[in-house]
Amino acid sequence: MRLMIASSCLVLGTALAGATEPVESTPQPVAPVVSVKASKFTVVEGITEYRLPNGLRVLLAPDASKPSTTVNITYMVGSRHENYGETGMAHLLEHLVFKGTPSLPGKTIVEEFARRGMRMNGSTFYDRTNYFETFAASDDNLDWALTMEADRMVNSFIARSDLDSEMTVVRNEMEMGENNPERILWERMTSSAYQWHNYGKTTIGARTDVEQVKIENLQSFYRTYYQPDNATLIVTGKFDAARTLAHIEKTFGAIPKPARVLPHLYTLDPPQDGPREVTIHRVGDSYLMGTLYHIPSGTHPDSVYVELLAFVLGDTPTGRLHRALVDKKKVAGISADSMALHDPGFLALFANLNKTQSIAEAKKILVDVVEGVKKNPITEAELKRAKMAWLNDFDKALSNPVSFGIGLSESVAKGDWRLYFLRRDRIEQATLADVQRVAEYYLIESNRTYGQFMPTETPQRAVLPAAPNLETLLADYRGKAAVTEGEVFDPSPKNIEQRTERFTLPNGMQAALLRKATRGNTVNGAIALRMGDEQSLFGQRETAQAVAQMLLRGTKTLNRQQIADRLDELKAKLSVNTADGNTVVLNFETRRAHLAETLALIDDLLRNPGFTADEFEKFRTEWITAIEEQRRQPEAVAHNELARHGNPYKKGDVRYASSFAEQISAFKAINLQGLKAFHQRFYGANVGQMALVGDFDPEATQNALKTWLSNWSSKSRFTRVPVPLHNIPGAVLRFETPDKANACYMAGLALPLKDDAPDAPALALANRVLGGGGLKSRMADRLRQKDGISYGAGSALHLNPYEPNSDLLLYAIYAPQNLEKLKTGLAEELGRFVQAGITEQELVDAKNGILQGQLLHRSQDASLAGALINQLFQGRTMQFVADVETRLKDTTLAQVNATIVKYIDPSRLVQVLAGDFANAAKTHKQTPE
Repeated sequence: MRLMIASSCLVLGTALAGATEPVESTPQPVAPVVSVKASKFTVVEGITEYRLPNGLRVLLAPDASKPSTTVNITYMVGSRHENYGETGMAHLLEHLVFKGTPSLPGKTIVEEFARRGMRMNGSTFYDRTNYFETFAASDDNLDWALTMEADRMVNSFIARSDLDSEMTVVRNEMEMGENNPERILWERMTSSAYQWHNYGKTTIGARTDVEQVKIENLQSFYRTYYQPDNATLIVTGKFDAARTLAHIEKTFGAIPKPARVLPHLYTLDPPQDGPREVTIHRVGDSYLMGTLYHIPSGTHPDSVYVELLAFVLGDTPTGRLHRALVDKKKVAGISADSMALHDPGFLALFANLNKTQSIAEAKKILVDVVEGVKKNPITEAELKRAKMAWLNDFDKALSNPVSFGIGLSESVAKGDWRLYFLRRDRIEQATLADVQRVAEYYLIESNRTYGQFMPTETPQRAVLPAAPNLETLLADYRGKAAVTEGEVFDPSPKNIEQRTERFTLPNGMQAALLRKATRGNTVNGAIALRMGDEQSLFGQRETAQAVAQMLLRGTKTLNRQQIADRLDELKAKLSVNTADGNTVVLNFETRRAHLAETLALIDDLLRNPGFTADEFEKFRTEWITAIEEQRRQPEAVAHNELARHGNPYKKGDVRYASSFAEQISAFKAINLQGLKAFHQRFYGANVGQMALVGDFDPEATQNALKTWLSNWSSKSRFTRVPVPLHNIPGAVLRFETPDKANACYMAGLALPLKDDAPDAPALALANRVLGGGGLKSRMADRLRQKDGISYGAGSALHLNPYEPNSDLLLYAIYAPQNLEKLKTGLAEELGRFVQAGITEQELVDAKNGILQGQLLHRSQDASLAGALINQLFQGRTMQFVADVETRLKDTTLAQVNATIVKYIDPSRLVQVLAGDFANAAKTHKQTPE
């Protein structure tokens, strides 16, 4: 029934019929004479475990009825322990420890195996590497085997010359595996199933890693893992236990306990969140397919029940898959393998087909059978048969020292040799309910990885060329002419004001131009079109958004692709957005030489939108899809619900906060006629602002602007829609967002002041200390640095320039199970913030941070252009900014702390919690109920 993966085991020799007599001239490994005593640790079913002071575990299982002895040493190192660039290292070591030690040089070890008639093996797998020798029972053979294993544990050459000579052999082993469709499919399926864990990497390793590994890395890997505290020595068969233990004490006991600490491995894959599929196309004659399901580690009781399940499904000829597929001639054969490993493993089920059989039909049947156990429960007869077969195999292994030793070795790899017997006990105690439960829990679509091998006579490969030598490639490279350098620009409010020219265009639009030399002759622009009022825009919010988004999707003469091509030709970038319900904002960047043409393109886009049915439907589908995605995201839910809570406006008002469902419904209801009518009624250049910052010709630009957007006025009167303050009582709102690992906290506090209020600078400084300072703030210090529960936490202050209705926003992301820690941390920090205020040093740092941040903001041309159009609309100049900064510099500690007490009342916070709180307790749960 088991699917054997030959590539994971390297058979190094084959024994003759019997053992030879010892030869006097045989080279012997050096065994230092020391006085070390092993301590008895435990005895289970005739097996005694001893432990040496250096950490070696010794299992002695004498059986005088057998004329042979088996020595098995298992190292807890396999492909699971390999780091990036190290794949295949454990397997390489398996080869190289046969290359000798100073006392057993060259081919001595393998020659002695042959001379003594020993059958031996070495294998590497995910969690372990083991070596064993089986030989005719004799003290001399046993002494030699034990002394040899102790010697090569720490004295193997691991030499560059041996690695070079062995490389052809290793390559050939790789090539042998590459010829094996079963192995290749196994590898591709595990690599797809495991995104992070090393069980997704083949034990033999990546060819590039194996061929390019440095011998120093391999030697370091050897010294780390081939040590007594990482090994278990197992002796089974016919031997004198007392004499053998004494020899082990003399040989292995002489090895010092290593000073190094073994690396702690902790990588695990999260639960698989959907079916995965992989297809291989290679030359071949038969089809293969299989399914793989994640299962718990070999120490978990469920892994034992999965083994019984594997028999029920995959046994030949009684298993369900054999009856459903082989008996009905849908496939040629089936197999199943339950990989109970140190970490969560997998159940793999495979089928092979001939060319006349349908792989699609077979896949459907296989999946239906495997994942249909809930509809077709396992029977008592099936369970009894599986348990009987498993226990019979176990009893046979107990009577065979070789098989017994291998079984103990695999249990050692899982974590402890006693699992060998515990798993038997669990098999005996397994109930029908146990096996049925694991079938229903693990054999599900979202936990499935499907793979198929599709033979083809002409496989296609995109073979990638090797990277060129950079020294040769760049030896004579000189590049093009250097990009034009920009000027050293002073971003102070005074300098910006002195260099900004403001005027009104013939069409009524306000303009601000700031010419400066820029790197690459770039120029940034911002345009705002203001339209409508509270009454005329009622019920038009989604239509207004749609019109703005459709502007870049075509004009009456250019389609969407032609617009994109034209922007590329002009080396321009352009974006269009809506703001405040009755404002459309365009931001663009281009080069000095293309400014006039870019403005002409914007003129065409604004005046002559195409509004084609095809692009409209594409836009609507994209927009609704984005909304549907948002309604499941904790951050979007928190933001939307915070805006909705206490919102006093009627549905249809531009200030109304729509739910996600209402947004979707509204976008489904809009139509092309409505978009065209809105554009004709509201769009125009008579009420708006535009700004240019960068490298341009002032005279030529002003001449171009005289005719730009000329004779184009809105048919609707513009009046800014006011947003007065509404007092909203404090509240805590909680919303579930199922199946989201991250949760979001948002809180809002309404503040009755404008941005020019006397308290505004002090409030800005307070916000900077509380959460506006990025990683250095009270909130970040507590939630990220101290408690370690939030990647992002902070606050934002919005100061309204139009009416006394500002607000403070608090936010944090966190795992749902950390909600109580978050609430405690925030409550304590807000309490301390209000009661004790901030310190003098925090005030100094806050002032510097805000002023430097504003300086940086004004150094960005795009940001500066946006600031200039806002100032035009607000009737302000850079003098307002200069005055605010002066007031901020003059703000005292007492003023800040008094302002905190005056405005920051934690009880008035509207707090929104969005996350998967219902399942938070199950987030890290590994077992089903």
